[in-house]
Parts: sequence; structure tokens; C-alpha cells
Amino acid sequence: MEQQTSKSNLVLILDFGSQYTHLITRRVRKLSIFSLCISGTSPLKSIKELNPRVIILSGGPHSVHSNDAPSFPDGFIEYVESNNVFVLGICYGLQLIVQKLGGEVRIGEKQEYGRMEIVVEKEDCGLFGSKKVGDRQCVWMSHGDEVVNLPNGFSVVARSQQGSVAGIENPIRRFYGLQYHPEVTHSPEGMETLQHFLFIVCGITADWNMEDVLEEEIKVIKELVGSEDHVICALSGGVDSTVAATLVHKAIGDRLHCIFVDNGLLRFKEQDRVMGTFERDLHLPVTCVDATEQFLSKLKGVVDPETKRKIIGKEFICIFDEFAQDLEKKLGTKPAFLVQGTLYPDVIESCPPPGSGRSHSHTIKSHHNVGGLPKDMKLKLIEPLKLLFKDEVRELGKILNVPEGFLKRHPFPGPGLAVRVLGDVTQGNALDILRQVDEIFIQSIKDAGLYDSIWQAFAVFLPIRSVGVQGDQRTHSHVVALRAVTSQDGMTADWYNFEHKFLDDVARKICNSVRGVNRVVQDITSKPPSTIEWE
Repeated sequence: MEQQTSKSNLVLILDFGSQYTHLITRRVRKLSIFSLCISGTSPLKSIKELNPRVIILSGGPHSVHSNDAPSFPDGFIEYVESNNVFVLGICYGLQLIVQKLGGEVRIGEKQEYGRMEIVVEKEDCGLFGSKKVGDRQCVWMSHGDEVVNLPNGFSVVARSQQGSVAGIENPIRRFYGLQYHPEVTHSPEGMETLQHFLFIVCGITADWNMEDVLEEEIKVIKELVGSEDHVICALSGGVDSTVAATLVHKAIGDRLHCIFVDNGLLRFKEQDRVMGTFERDLHLPVTCVDATEQFLSKLKGVVDPETKRKIIGKEFICIFDEFAQDLEKKLGTKPAFLVQGTLYPDVIESCPPPGSGRSHSHTIKSHHNVGGLPKDMKLKLIEPLKLLFKDEVRELGKILNVPEGFLKRHPFPGPGLAVRVLGDVTQGNALDILRQVDEIFIQSIKDAGLYDSIWQAFAVFLPIRSVGVQGDQRTHSHVVALRAVTSQDGMTADWYNFEHKFLDDVARKICNSVRGVNRVVQDITSKPPSTIEWE
């Protein structure tokens, strides 16, 4: 295939609502190719501005026959063909290509879901490379419609074991399609297929790495901030904000002013531990503000999780504004920017409004630093990590010499324990109970040598009481839940399968050590259908 060195190496994913769309982005990045995901119905202008080399149309829950079925914008076909852009449709994306280019899609007589074999029907094709006719591979299917007539110039390159079209291509027009999901692990040869398509067919160069990301972000920050403006950074003690702060500090030096807010919703002795790390290991200048009363007074009586997040986001911004005013008195100039460690999953889950990314996906939850920010915020945001996943942030942190022990810390939600105390966080001594339970759980995990094998572990305070027997007396005490998951990026997760003895020991420690708890349960739900946090 011809190389098109004049075009960028961007792979753009148009999202039509598939639960697997984020995996396409990640799989492409794993090949050292930069990829971005935007709404499938984004205006053509937005697509043109990104100047992609390849466009991947994601799957989705719709039928192309539905009245509200999403589609790429008018002029899309003409744009990609006139600019020699390669297009790969996956599942719904394949059906969209077929329908829009004059083929026929209808409701399948035999729906195909789950693992299934496909059979290659064409040698030396763009999707399967050196595979021979008759070669089989296991893939993950998830569709109810099927292609029955191809547009002119297209050929079938693979079929399912039931005879349905599983792969199509038109190399002259640069359109390709897969009826299955190569991005999921249940399609074992899916990465090989994507790799062959992107490198061999499209001529993409593997030229994206964290060193370049760091260099580019530093350049962007310097240009944005200028040579005189000062910047505030909200440090939470987590990996994301710490890496963001270290990156910005490298770009502008002492004009960065970090603030760590104790909102009363932190873990056991978190303030002491985190401040020690900032000063001893990272050498970042950090001001600690104790705003416990301010936050808890605003959260009193609030039980709705979305309302909690928005209150917390607003209070954080109020504190940052006050901090900026104090700095203005000292510096003679008011900081104009606020650094946050927002990640790509935060943006995806908060589902920004149309035009910013994912209009066909439902809002999972508003992150306090995305959907929870007030509209009248005075500080302008700097979010150097907003296009990165957690593992990419950790890789960036290594380059920035952030201590490995700090990079391996489990994620902690920005709203803190407010989303782990279900209901009113000011109820009784819920926060104190939760801190003690969480400390026992996490320390037990560390003592067992399991901490690095788990993506995230924590305890949850449930808004219920149960009857128990302690000290030969009837008790009516609180119930806590333990949650531990494995994951790569936080977008999907499996529950961690502890040995029974470990759980038995932890439950005994909690009930014997934490006054007011007489029952411990374990959350064994994956994501999806649940989220990692309970709220």
C-alpha cells in the first residue's frame, strides 16, 4: 500500500454508542498509534479539523433501519474518498457503510451473539493478510441485523459459521468492514487483524509514545500560560493530579502553586501521609487547606450521589478561587489557570454535551472535575491528561520520575468517601467507621502481598443496619461492603477473587476492631453491569 506521509497518523473513532468503543481507542494506542474518539454524529467540520488518516466506525445498539439511527454527517463519503482516508466499519459501522453506499441490510433470520467462528473466503485481503481461504478463527459477535446485498465494488472476505457476512472490503474506495468486534479479548486474533489493517493496508507509522506526549504537553502548557501567568494545581494525593502537577511544574517551574484540600472525606490519616510524600519525595510546594467543616456542612442531609458530586465540585472551585485571591495579594497578579488530573475515562463516563464527544452514550456519573464543575468558574482549566488512560498516566509518571510506590497507588475518587458512604455522609459517625474499615481492608491486602495485583480496593458504608450478636448481646449495627477489582483502564473491571481464609480474617478483624459494625459483605459484581464505585 502507498504511504501518505503528508497526512497525520491519527486514527479517529466515530462512536455510535457501542459498549466496546473505548476498547478500540485503547487497542490502537497499544500499537503506538494515536487515536481519538468523538461522537459518530459530529459535524463534518470537526472531522476535517482533526485530519485523520484512518476513521473507524464503532458498533452500537441501534439498527440502521431505526428512525433515530445515528449516522456520520452529510458529505462524509465524499470527504474520505477525496482525501484518501481509510474507513473501517465494525459491527453497526459495517452495516452503516453497506446501507449508505447502496447495499442492503435486513433483520437477521439468525441473530449472532457471543463467541463464533468465521471462515476466510478471500486470500491476500486487506483485513486478514496472509490467511488462506478456509482458515478459521474465533470472534465475538453481537448483532441482530445482517448484510444481504453488498454495494457495487465490494467483496465478501469472511463469513460466519452460519453463512452471514463477517468481513467486507473495497480496496479501491478504501472501505473495509468487520461484522464482529476485533477490539475485545474474546476475539483472540483481533489485534492481529487491526495491526495488519493499520500498518500494512493503511500505511500508518507507529510513532506515538509517552516521551512525545510529554514533550507536546509541555509545549502546549508553555504557550497557553505564557511567560508571566501563575497557575494553581489541585492536588488530591492520587496518581492523576500528582502526575499532572509534576508535568506542569516541569513546564513553568515556580509559577505553579499547588493546593491540597482536606475536605473531611479523605481516607485514614490521608493528609499526613500525602503531604509527607509531596514534601519528601516530589519536592512540590504545596499549601494544605483544612475545609472539613465547609464541605460537610454543605453535604448534610444530601443523599443523591449526583448532587453530592456537584456540591463537592462547586466547593472545591470556591476554595481554589479563595486561594487564587490570597496568591494575588502575595504575587501582585492573580493566577488565571487551574490544573486538574482529569483522565479520558472521566470525560467518557461524564458524557459531555453534544459536540464534545459521545452524544450516543448515556451518562454513567458526573465526575466532580468534569460534570460537577460550576458554569461560572473564573479559572481557566489546564488538563494535560484528559486524553490518557490510567496506565498511560502511570507510564508518563515514570518518565517524570514520580516514585513508583506513588504511581502504584489505587485510584481514589475525587469526591472521596462521599461516594462510599451511601446516603448522608454526616449520618452518625459513618465517615469514621468507614475510614477504620477501609484501613483494615487495605492493610490486610498489602500484608498478603496482593496490593499490586488489584486495580482498586475499598470499603463502602451501607445505609442499613443488621441484627447481630456480639459479647453475648443483641446488636443492631452497621453493615459494610468490601470491593476489590482488577482492570487495565477502569472502563471495564472484574471482581477480585480472594481466598476464603483472607476474607474470613478481614471480616473478623473489622467486626472485632470497629465499634458499630456487625456485618461484612463482599461485592462480586463486574463492570459492567455495575460501576467500580457504588455512587
